[in-house]
Amino acid sequence: MRAYFLRRLLLVLPTLFGISLVVFLITRFAPGGPVEQAIMRAQSAESSTGGGARRGGGALSDDQLAQLKAYFGYDKPPLVAYGQWLGRLAHGDLGDSFRYGQPVTQVIGDAMPVTLTYGILSLILTYSISIPLGILKGMKHRTMIDTTSSILIFIGYAIPGYALGALLVVYLSAHLGWFPMGGFVSENWHDLPTGQRIADFVRHAVLPLTCYSLSGFAFVTLLTKNQLLDNLAADYVRTAVAKGVSFRQAVFGHAFRNSLIPLVTDFGQQIAVVVVGSVLIETIFDLNGMGLLFYSAVVDRDPMIVMGVLLIDSLLLLGCNLLSDALMAMVDPRIRFK
Repeated sequence: MRAYFLRRLLLVLPTLFGISLVVFLITRFAPGGPVEQAIMRAQSAESSTGGGARRGGGALSDDQLAQLKAYFGYDKPPLVAYGQWLGRLAHGDLGDSFRYGQPVTQVIGDAMPVTLTYGILSLILTYSISIPLGILKGMKHRTMIDTTSSILIFIGYAIPGYALGALLVVYLSAHLGWFPMGGFVSENWHDLPTGQRIADFVRHAVLPLTCYSLSGFAFVTLLTKNQLLDNLAADYVRTAVAKGVSFRQAVFGHAFRNSLIPLVTDFGQQIAVVVVGSVLIETIFDLNGMGLLFYSAVVDRDPMIVMGVLLIDSLLLLGCNLLSDALMAMVDPRIRFK
């Protein structure tokens, strides 16, 4: 098993190298980059002041344009620029943001706590409710409890989180005023007492957490129920019941552990999805997290932010897949990675 995980760890670096190279080339050749953005702003300022064009209708001279390309690293071939980016990355430098004028590590570091908070809370909320509900549905199969909860779960699974978020903001926040319309906390949060700080955070977190947990909640609940039903129909469970083991003991002592294997397999991907955040949900609720940061970077053509966010997302996904393999080996003693 140790050799298996060592090989997986060794594959992380070439995988990240391939992902970063593809993303770097896409951001390099995509139209509307930082050089084009600077030229457009210069032209806009030139036209607003009524000044004449210097060169072919542009507001920048050849020397200024060359300096601009050199500043953003566009004066070198793509592979050379990518090699320089890798060299800075080896020292923990992801470059500087074109939009914010700050190091990318600082910009991402400011956005990461928001995404981590909602990601971890939604993960805890999803699994703490979905697994007990899935067990209950499996034990009460084809009863009123199972049917009613299945209808609600399928409705929730069919509604995209961002669509639900827009409806909640319009009706519960704007129309009824029950919850804030957005933001992580209120502007005066630091001036509030401890109890009011907690209450303020909860009021801001209710709607985003509902949207974050919606699809994962339905998926984990149905997966738990279906796996539990499959294991309850297995020969070893029926044999245990025939020997006098109660139905509850057969569920929790025999079937439940084997039902955890598919959940553990998907656990790593669930972590990666919720931790990196949702672009649309964070945009709707104006949460300054990784999702909104990535969306703004794409719109503003900020390549260093795009590279940094995708690099961290890829690293999290690869690490969480390794975590899933480790948890699967712990849950299922039959698994041996050779």
